Amino acid sequence: MKNIKYISLLLGLSLLIGCNEPEDVLEDFNALPEEMGELPALTAGSADFSTFVALGNSLTAGFTDGALFKAAQSNSFPNIMAQQFALAGGGNFTQPLTNDNFGGLAAAGTRITNPRLVTTGGAPLSLESVIGPVTVTTDIVLNNPTGPFNNLGVPGAKSFHLLANGYGNIANFPTAANPYFIRMTGATPDASVLELAMAQNPSFFSLWIGANDVLGYALSGGDGSNPITDPVLFDNVYNSLVSALTSTGAEGIVANIPYIENAPFFTAVKYDALDPLDPDQAEYAAQIPLLNGAYADINAAFAFLGFPERSISFSPTEKSPLVIHDEALPNISAQLSAVLQGGGLDAATAGLLGNQYGQARQATENEIILLTASGILGSVNVEYYTQLVTAGVPASFAGQLSVNGLTYPLQDKWVLLEGERIAIFEATDAYNVTIQNAATAASIAHLDIKSIIQEAAETGYPSGGFIFRNDLVTGGFFSLDGLHGTSRGNAVITNECLKAIDAQYGSNFEASGNLVNVGEYPTNFSPLLQ
Repeated sequence: MKNIKYISLLLGLSLLIGCNEPEDVLEDFNALPEEMGELPALTAGSADFSTFVALGNSLTAGFTDGALFKAAQSNSFPNIMAQQFALAGGGNFTQPLTNDNFGGLAAAGTRITNPRLVTTGGAPLSLESVIGPVTVTTDIVLNNPTGPFNNLGVPGAKSFHLLANGYGNIANFPTAANPYFIRMTGATPDASVLELAMAQNPSFFSLWIGANDVLGYALSGGDGSNPITDPVLFDNVYNSLVSALTSTGAEGIVANIPYIENAPFFTAVKYDALDPLDPDQAEYAAQIPLLNGAYADINAAFAFLGFPERSISFSPTEKSPLVIHDEALPNISAQLSAVLQGGGLDAATAGLLGNQYGQARQATENEIILLTASGILGSVNVEYYTQLVTAGVPASFAGQLSVNGLTYPLQDKWVLLEGERIAIFEATDAYNVTIQNAATAASIAHLDIKSIIQEAAETGYPSGGFIFRNDLVTGGFFSLDGLHGTSRGNAVITNECLKAIDAQYGSNFEASGNLVNVGEYPTNFSPLLQ
């Protein structure tokens, strides 16, 4: 790899995200309005909506665009559903509203989570990059709201957190307490989410939990820092939750867990994101001959050692895969160094290259590149660059070896390998079996949200005169963070919940014309919303 010293720093590559035109979701012009006669009066059937409590995570809380903020909370699916319940005997529905529409949290004036994302027609941007600095006013030390709260959705919560005492005690923060739940516990800081729910003697509940039990692992690239919840533990916890919630005669609805890779966070950045025909990647295209020349020695060494499938090359006419580190590969660093040194490289350079590429290869279609990687692709990995310079590598050479996804293999936290994807699939399937069985055993409603999200990803999901897709920014279903629903997406979920409730309890929200008009809910919020 002698020629690598001639490669310039590949700074300034644009976000490698496949965004569509900045327009709303496509209308379903094939769906003609039906001629409707006089509709029947709304009935709750056998359901009692007088005290509705919602348990879950960020999907229940109304988290969207990477943050929790007032406007989004108002459009959380439980709050929209409670408004429809109010037409059939439902009572008040209280939420732990934040103080502003900037989003983000503070603790005694120190910011601990960031404001929301926005769009000006293209890729998601931080709010402050568009409107300038803001002051986060929702402070978990200074101004928590007063409960009890009907919406007990806690962003970041896993299944077992709903049973955990002390999870909302600020004395346990940040190691064992959740800042969003700290805002809800009030005078009972050690109460669990379930205990706060049961204290309200709910007549009806919703439970949508389990996504974070695999999502934490997925968001960390399966690097081991956030393991998947054991399905046996999930089964025990989930059945305990449903058993407690139904123990006083409450009815309810549960929802299953979508596959993570149907969310744009896991689809927006493609494994073959390097495109020489993309005008925004002109700098990369100009470097292809030098890159291929630089990798020639490495590829020859791979072939000599019997690993030709690890060869790294970039096409001047077609998309090329990113370079990744695969910890599942046999580590051939020592052998690679020896071959490179035998080919004429000095010992120090051969050792450096051997260590860097001993478990490297280009990504395949079986890999998932996380959305967070879009911000670092083609830029210098400062941490690795500093490590090399500190070790005595000349700065120019260190920079050339440190270009994320091109010369420096993307590390584990940016990539989900095939084996990691399979582990997530298997756990999700196991959780969903538990959820379905629990719903059947308790004779409560069940929403197959997994199938809805999958249809949106594959062919588009029709609802309310729109076709919802999973495209980032423009798909309509997912917000700018690529993981949580838009307000319009939450309206779709609300309607599907109401249909499932109709089927289970004999209510008639759909037949009586009391589903919500999804078109009345936004897909994106203005950067100027305060």
